[in-house]
Amino acid sequence: MTAAMSLDIGSLLPLAVALVAAGIVVGFMSGLLGIGGGGILVPVLYETFALIGVDPAIRMHMALATSLAVIVPTSVRSFSAHHTRGSVDVDILRRLGPWVVGGVFVGILVAESASTLVLKWIWIVFGTVMALKMAFGRDTWRLGTQIPKGPGVEAYGILVGAVSVLISIGGAAFIVALMTLYGQPVLLAVGTSSGFGPLISVPGVIGYIWAGWGDPRLPPLSLGYVSLIGAALIIPMSVFVAPFGVRMAHGIPKRSLEIAFAIFLAVVVSRFLWLALAEV
Repeated sequence: MTAAMSLDIGSLLPLAVALVAAGIVVGFMSGLLGIGGGGILVPVLYETFALIGVDPAIRMHMALATSLAVIVPTSVRSFSAHHTRGSVDVDILRRLGPWVVGGVFVGILVAESASTLVLKWIWIVFGTVMALKMAFGRDTWRLGTQIPKGPGVEAYGILVGAVSVLISIGGAAFIVALMTLYGQPVLLAVGTSSGFGPLISVPGVIGYIWAGWGDPRLPPLSLGYVSLIGAALIIPMSVFVAPFGVRMAHGIPKRSLEIAFAIFLAVVVSRFLWLALAEV
């Protein structure tokens, strides 16, 4: 019997509590900062899958896929709440949406053939970028007063889709950066970025299901690389809590939470870096 099948209820209970707690944090952060939650969920899921004996060769794939599955309802709820408050730029969604979705498919093709080690390094690089942006970025930085009309922005959308599905985020970090650098209000940028979450997570989940379909190394109750158990434990709490984050986003400064999230990302990046170097 494999380790994934041999855990008793006493062993599973702490894992279930950890996943539910992660769902609360993910939902809150999704609403507050517009992030999809992968920065929190991927490392939690990776360690959880390690504890229950998931094959190391597919462990990172499952963490990314399951995290994206959680992002689907969380991002929809967050987007709905922001849209109700009028803090969504629909024109930006329409302009970049198809290009972001195209980038998602590019990312899935990369993930399907990439090893766990490669996926770890991708997460390390872009996790570091996100941490630096959270720690040192300023809302006052500007490249202009309006988003350019040239094809470079559409190319950026493809990059956002590809990278987001490879590190399992809703793309908000990149969309918020684009909009604020070109003079858009922070709350409008956060609200608009939440709309890209479903555009990335839905095709991303479908892609990861396709990529992992029939893999003999999958643990029980998996749909491709998506763990149905993990998603079932996290989704209800994240969806419930997301509107509270949105409410707080409209009422208090976010700087201290950005710093805390940057520190969390730095710890996670260090952990993945240590694991990646050990495999070299």
